[in-house]
Amino acid sequence: MKRIIIGVISFFSFTALAQNQRFTYEYKFVRDSTEKDKSEIEIMVSNVFSKGSQFYSKDVFESDSIMDAEVKKQSRGDNFHVDLKGFKAKGKVRYQIEKSYPDYSVNFFTQLGSNDYMVQEGRNQNWKILAEKDRVGEFSTQKATCNFAGRIWTAWFTTDIPIQDGPHKFHGLPGLIVKLQDKTQSHTFELKGVKSFNDHTEWKSFKDKERYEPLIVMNEKKYKKAFIDDRKDPNKSMRTLLLGGGKVEFKDAAGNVQDTNKMMKDWEKRKIEANKKNNNLLELDLLK
Repeated sequence: MKRIIIGVISFFSFTALAQNQRFTYEYKFVRDSTEKDKSEIEIMVSNVFSKGSQFYSKDVFESDSIMDAEVKKQSRGDNFHVDLKGFKAKGKVRYQIEKSYPDYSVNFFTQLGSNDYMVQEGRNQNWKILAEKDRVGEFSTQKATCNFAGRIWTAWFTTDIPIQDGPHKFHGLPGLIVKLQDKTQSHTFELKGVKSFNDHTEWKSFKDKERYEPLIVMNEKKYKKAFIDDRKDPNKSMRTLLLGGGKVEFKDAAGNVQDTNKMMKDWEKRKIEANKKNNNLLELDLLK
């Protein structure tokens, strides 16, 4: 597989918190456990501020920003019809993660159907720091392991960057996590870029993002039930919307209005088939 390289990592003089730093990770993952040779790659970004860190897909962020701007542009005045024909969303990893300092509370932002969720993480990562050391890229690192979310993880962290943070929900080691991999080697994060960003860039929580519907806040146990329900019945939130008086209109590429019931049935069939192949989740305990 073609390897994606994003710049070259160089050493800096980091402050205690190294605030306003952007860490870019290459995330390599396998969706279907029966096809481990078919891996995918997503470029993920972790922005570190004094208040905390935010982790998200670079492509999804850029794609969503373009779409939001287009929606606002077309929705000016009394025009509520938005035409996104020809727009193609980029990115595969749709969630965002926010960690608040200094307690490192973790919030997971995602979408199921038409609903937006903020999931408050309550599980701990009980790291075991080992004596083994290695070099990852340009960094001297040390090994640590933990069990989290249904997987056994190995992390390589560096005290050269004294931030107790890392990719996804992972944190709590005495230095930045440079590489993280599960035991099956089907989920791997590796640091590929480090740079400072504008000191005037302000922290803005994902929970304050503009939304058409209120954000649903819950813990991971309740989210697990919602997640499983959505996999079994992908149209549940859409039906709830319609029963509540909402209106949904589907159009084909030529702009012709399609039958809503047929479109929903077709969507449900495609989604259920896709879920069968998406069986190797990073947080594997969602399926157990």
